[in-house]
Amino acid sequence: MPSSIFTLSLSTIVLTLGLSACQQTNPDAVSSDTDSWSCQTKDTPFTYSVCRVDATALASERYSLQLFWQSSDNNEPLLTFDALLAALPNNETLNFAMNAGMYNENYAPIGYTVIEGKELKSLNTKEGGGNFHLLPNGVMWWDKAGNVQITESNALDELLTEGKAQPWYATQSGPMLVINNEIHPQFKPDSTSLKIRNGAGVCDDGSIQFVNSDEPVTFYQFASLFKDNLSCPNALFLDGGIASALYAPSIDKHDKKEMGVMIGVVENKE
Repeated sequence: MPSSIFTLSLSTIVLTLGLSACQQTNPDAVSSDTDSWSCQTKDTPFTYSVCRVDATALASERYSLQLFWQSSDNNEPLLTFDALLAALPNNETLNFAMNAGMYNENYAPIGYTVIEGKELKSLNTKEGGGNFHLLPNGVMWWDKAGNVQITESNALDELLTEGKAQPWYATQSGPMLVINNEIHPQFKPDSTSLKIRNGAGVCDDGSIQFVNSDEPVTFYQFASLFKDNLSCPNALFLDGGIASALYAPSIDKHDKKEMGVMIGVVENKE
C-alpha cells in the first residue's frame, strides 16, 4: 500500500476515534440520571464506592427506595442481587442496591423490618453483644411519600408509640455511625479494628448516601466519612466484612454474595 494512502487512513481512524471519545464524555448524555442519582468510586480519605439519590427524586413516581427480602412465589429469601433482578417487573430497573442490615443464619432480619407498611420484625431495643447491640443503634425508615430518616431506635420507639411515625419501609441495624452530627460515642480514633464496612446516611444536601468501603477501615474512620466528607448528620452502619455487598452497574460493581434484606433504588420506566 502506498505510504500516502496509509497516512490518510490512519488519520481518518484517529479522527473517528477522537470524535467518538468526545461523544462518550458529553455530560448531557447522562444528566437525566445524575440529576436524580449517581454512583462513584472515591479514593480519599480511603477508597470507597458511594451511590446517592436525591430526596426530591423519591417524591416522584419515577424513582422509589425499596427493601427486598423474600420471593413473592414461595416466601423464601431472595439472597442475591441476581435473584432480585430476575424478580423485578419488566418496567422497573434497579439502579443500585446493597445489603440492608444484619440477619440470622436463616437470612432473616434480626432488627425492625417493615416492607410496604407490613411489620415483619418488631423493633429490637434489647441489649446484647455484637455490632447490632453497640448502642445506640438505629433505624433507616421512610414513609409512603418517600421521606427518608435515620432515627435512634429508642427515639423511634417513642414516635411509633405516639403514632408520630408511619414507616412504609424500615430496616434496623447498628451501631449508629453519626447521631445528630456527632460520631458514635464508643468509637475511638486510635482503634485498630479494620473491616470492610457499608452504611447509609441522610445528608445536608438533601441526598441519601449509600457507602461501601473498598478497603478495611475502623468504625471511627467510616463514621468520619459520613460526618465530615459527606455532611450527613445521621448515618447508620448496615453491616461489614463478608456481609457487605453492592450492586452498582454504572461503576461496574456486582457482588455475588448471599444476604438477607436488600435496599435499592428502583426506576419506573413507564
